Amino acid sequence: MKHFARLQDLQQQVGQEIGISDWVEIEQSRIDLFAQATGDHQWIHVDPVRAAAGPFGAPIAHGFLTLSLLPVMFERGFAVDDVRMAVNYGLNKVRFPAPVPVGSRLRGHFTLLEYLPLDGGAQLTVEVTMEREGTAKPVCVAQSVSRRYT
Repeated sequence: MKHFARLQDLQQQVGQEIGISDWVEIEQSRIDLFAQATGDHQWIHVDPVRAAAGPFGAPIAHGFLTLSLLPVMFERGFAVDDVRMAVNYGLNKVRFPAPVPVGSRLRGHFTLLEYLPLDGGAQLTVEVTMEREGTAKPVCVAQSVSRRYT
């Protein structure tokens, strides 16, 4: 994990990769819990027998489940020592170019797109490209906007 001593240090990192997260495994139990939490029980996610005969040969994670992994990936991808609080401010763009079959391992690559100074902190726009282990095509590409306060 990359460490930055001060939030201001990121200002010089615009356009560069600022971190890579650890791998996160996608188990069927995680998919089932997400289905319970959201009410999205589509068979492609929660019925392993039917999904095995479907277009992907196995159950796949919900796109929004994949997206919901951003916080844990951010936490494991890079750290800024003087940040006391971070707030999710939103997303500019999200795409799911490839499916995430059960049993996949994912990790995020973080590229800082914009650093906007704020009173007491900064607003960061970070492009997160989630890769699936063993495949070239990303499973999620998102522009995450957060506000970090020192």
